[in-house]
Amino acid sequence: MDFEPSAKAQEYLGRLQDFMDGHIYPAEPVYAEQRRELIAAGKPHDLPTVVQELKVEARKRGLWNLFLPDAEDPAHGLSVADYAPLAELTGRSMNLAPEAINCAAPDTGNMEVLHLFGTPAQKEQWLQPLLDGEIRSAFGMTEPDVASSDATNISTRIERQGDEYVINGRKWWTTGAADPRCKIMILMGKTDPDDHPHRQQSMVLVPFDTPGVEIVRPLPVFGYQDQHGHCEVHLTDVRVPASNLVGEEGGGFAIAQARLGPGRIHHCMRAIGAAERALELMCARAASRVAFGKPLAQQGVIQEWIAESRMAIEQARLLTLKTAWTIDRHGTKAARTEIAAIKVVAARVALDVVDRAIQVHGGAGVSDDTPLAEMWAHLRTLRLADGPDEVHLRSIAKSELGSYVAR
Repeated sequence: MDFEPSAKAQEYLGRLQDFMDGHIYPAEPVYAEQRRELIAAGKPHDLPTVVQELKVEARKRGLWNLFLPDAEDPAHGLSVADYAPLAELTGRSMNLAPEAINCAAPDTGNMEVLHLFGTPAQKEQWLQPLLDGEIRSAFGMTEPDVASSDATNISTRIERQGDEYVINGRKWWTTGAADPRCKIMILMGKTDPDDHPHRQQSMVLVPFDTPGVEIVRPLPVFGYQDQHGHCEVHLTDVRVPASNLVGEEGGGFAIAQARLGPGRIHHCMRAIGAAERALELMCARAASRVAFGKPLAQQGVIQEWIAESRMAIEQARLLTLKTAWTIDRHGTKAARTEIAAIKVVAARVALDVVDRAIQVHGGAGVSDDTPLAEMWAHLRTLRLADGPDEVHLRSIAKSELGSYVAR
């Protein structure tokens, strides 16, 4: 396995690093201040102007939609393995960098779904504005009334009535729905509760201005109210044209699996980027603070934390790159065990590193004076997003036991 980035990827990596150093990192305090002003004005989910300025600059530099694989974007598309280090770099500034280059979740996964399964009309109406960064989108899957870690539990009903689908149900943790730019939701629900458990679900496009769609509340994450919001959404007799079906009836489960494969690479590499930044902050703090007569960097336990962090990051990165390499050559189905593994490993490693960095910073680590506390909140949530750790561990165990246990 060769994890050396291609010449094209190396060139993009250099350009992205320059963009991060010259624009993203300097914009972080500006973003924080503009967010405080918007929250004080009662507009916590409006986009700070600095983000739009970063998007304009990124597009000028050709740093746009880099997540699209080469088969889908011959102009500058990258393999999954080539995109991985770029995603890692953006993870160092989670609030700014992914959106600035139009590579933020859930839009990336939704764009991939529309590209792979959308009709020409759906692509024209929704995919192109997403690719252009003119709108944002949401993905409605998780529900408050059932254990959504088992996707077959999804209870939202999608019933065909003539030329329309009628939708009733409750969703929550619908990321992005509070942002005024969010215009469309890809919703997963049941079209045939009597079919095979993996053929009961379908996906439909639900514009947020459709009558019967109610955004009940944005949910905070460990007290943080994210700009784009993670919303509870109620759908009452929501009617959409039958042409809003994505793919085929009963294909929702398969589409969800296709959507989550490369997307988990993106999440994991961003988590590794966050871990790298946390380790840098930990080292700088350890070198600058004195306790019990000598710098923290000379304390044995701190040295152990730093060493453990470096080793864990390297291991997580290698496993993630192996997964990307496997997807590129053999597809997501062949990489399903590796995909499950990195989803667990990357978040765990990043959380451990951030936690150590918080400890080294003391009280400053749990404040907003460093990005560590917010990093921790995001990464802890990642252990639940796209399926909790336990689901992935179960999948890995079943694969390992396959030749030992009769099915």
